[in-house]
Amino acid sequence: AKLLVVDDEPFIADLLRSSLSFAGFEVVTAGSGAAALIAAEEHRPDLVVLDVGLPDMDGFEVCRRLRANGNETPVLFLTARSGRDDRIRGLREGGDDYLTKPFRLEELLARVRGLMRRRRWDGVAESVTPREVSFGQVRVLFDRFEIETPEGTKRITTREAGLLRALIEREGEAVTRGELLEEVWGLRPDTKTRVVDSFVVRLRRYVETD
Repeated sequence: AKLLVVDDEPFIADLLRSSLSFAGFEVVTAGSGAAALIAAEEHRPDLVVLDVGLPDMDGFEVCRRLRANGNETPVLFLTARSGRDDRIRGLREGGDDYLTKPFRLEELLARVRGLMRRRRWDGVAESVTPREVSFGQVRVLFDRFEIETPEGTKRITTREAGLLRALIEREGEAVTRGELLEEVWGLRPDTKTRVVDSFVVRLRRYVETD
């Protein structure tokens, strides 16, 4: 798998490149937000490890632009910003995970591999939800991260797919925001955020047809 590492500190970028390469990944680096956007377009990485404190634009803006351009590559924020609001903003802007500095390389590798597994939906047989689910004129292809509707095919992110899977598996049940925050985002159930509502509205736009 190919990773894009975005960090403006040469020491950190070199450390990540060597460590991730040793773990078997192909690694491309970028030292600014603009360079990250170009690299994401040119190299088509399987995952982006993204710092927030960049010299030209912060990592949140980079992630927002990636998503606005239709790039659904998983994004792991790796940053010194450890505040709850920063973590929530990172997820709201389209990030898939959030790890703070200083970090252990073992944990970083575990999170990268976890996101890669989720991206490929490894172990899907253990889930009660099949790879494909159809309702009405809509078909959800979990293994391809796509929703097919009469209006066309729409790509979804790993987080959107995770939320949709969680809701489908609880069809007919009442599900709280706290339960979804814990299961899909890995946040405490009492975290104050409207990210669940935002994602539900987005999913409704994807699946509702005239």
